[in-house]
Amino acid sequence: MHWIDYVIFISYFLAIIYVGYYFLKHNQSREDYYVGGRSLKAGHVGLSIAATDVGGGFSIGLGGLGFTMGLAGSWLLFTGLIGAWMAAVLTVPKLKQLDSESGLLTFPDFLSLKYNKSVGILAAVISGIGYVGFTAGQILAGGKLAAASVFQDVTWTDPLFFSLIVMSLVVIIYTSMGGIKAVIYTDTIQWIVLLSGLLFLGVPFAYFKLGGWETIRASLPASHFSIFNISWVTIINWAFAIIPIWFIAMTLYQRVYSTRNVSEAKKAFFIAGVFEYPLMAFSGVILGMLARVAFPGSEAEAALPMMLNHVLPLGIAGFVLAAYFSAVMSTADSCLIAASGNVENDILRNLSKKNSGLVYRSVLVTVILGVVSFLLATWFTSVLDIVLQSYAFMVSGLLVPTLAGYFSTRPNSAGALVSMLGGGGLTLTLIFLKTPMPYGLDPTIYGILASVVLYFLTKKMVE
Repeated sequence: MHWIDYVIFISYFLAIIYVGYYFLKHNQSREDYYVGGRSLKAGHVGLSIAATDVGGGFSIGLGGLGFTMGLAGSWLLFTGLIGAWMAAVLTVPKLKQLDSESGLLTFPDFLSLKYNKSVGILAAVISGIGYVGFTAGQILAGGKLAAASVFQDVTWTDPLFFSLIVMSLVVIIYTSMGGIKAVIYTDTIQWIVLLSGLLFLGVPFAYFKLGGWETIRASLPASHFSIFNISWVTIINWAFAIIPIWFIAMTLYQRVYSTRNVSEAKKAFFIAGVFEYPLMAFSGVILGMLARVAFPGSEAEAALPMMLNHVLPLGIAGFVLAAYFSAVMSTADSCLIAASGNVENDILRNLSKKNSGLVYRSVLVTVILGVVSFLLATWFTSVLDIVLQSYAFMVSGLLVPTLAGYFSTRPNSAGALVSMLGGGGLTLTLIFLKTPMPYGLDPTIYGILASVVLYFLTKKMVE
């Protein structure tokens, strides 16, 4: 990278940190910090949802899928489109109506309202653990990107470790200072930067630099150009891992609460779905395919940042790399503020009735969880693995009691507790034991099935 690229890159980071500082001075309450005063418009919220859901994990992960399987990797985000639109129709109106009546702040607040406080606390533990894992995945994505581009010449320490430190510091500083408003407004900017950088700069510059269509076609397997180069088992696994998250994600609940009314909330989810698929889905996998042309022997998730660093001209490299870092931060900040909300609002507030200094306590909790996420990021090696495993744990534990809360006339608290522990625990056990699953299905599916059985068995026993 040229010094001009570094100037662009550093200026972008400083601007993001300033946004956090700006909102630090304007957040007067926990409601400001966690749900933006319930005053935000659908456009900002919709872009923030898309930026959060795709983020660095899926941006870098999509590049890896494009590298290994080509256009068919876009199916990963097609599940995001389905999930967003299903939630907009089925649950968002119900949730926003409850929020208008009860002033909710978190996802566990919803479960506490539908069941009892014990269910809410257990949900906060599961959700908090999952979102710390999400945050770690985004930090790892940013670290890989920086180590292969911005900090590749660092020799006095491991470039990846140094990159993880830098990414963690930036995310922790502006997220802890600014709360949800800083997160949503910077997400809007970051998503615009990401899409414009990839669509109008990354793809065309890489395409011509690598020799155009003939070179690309000759360098890739024919199967990479087929959208059907994928098994039905993979599509089913992705669907069960990703679609349910739209019904239980703390980040999405915070965005519903932050909107002005039901209409704005629904509109935000429809906007998010379109930006995920086809726009981001095909941009990501096409860049991954181009990365394979440029660096066919490299690690799949590392090839994309290496390609961008080598093929983009002066000034453009800094902008496009900033676009990818935008994706990383737009998810990392959202996941970190979600985990903070789980711990501060749903756990600590139930242990302490003290009402003073709550904004500063929220800031402190955010910083601590950010450090924990950094430590986790140093442990994992695959971005997509940590993201999907965090998804799996949360979905298996939370989906069944959440849907029962929305659609059952008599939600059962004991059933919810048992199904959360059983479903999430089974999936987590299968993941860590690396147990081969029948038919190649994801452990999430078996965790959800166990959760369904446990919920209804327990409900029948106690009623």
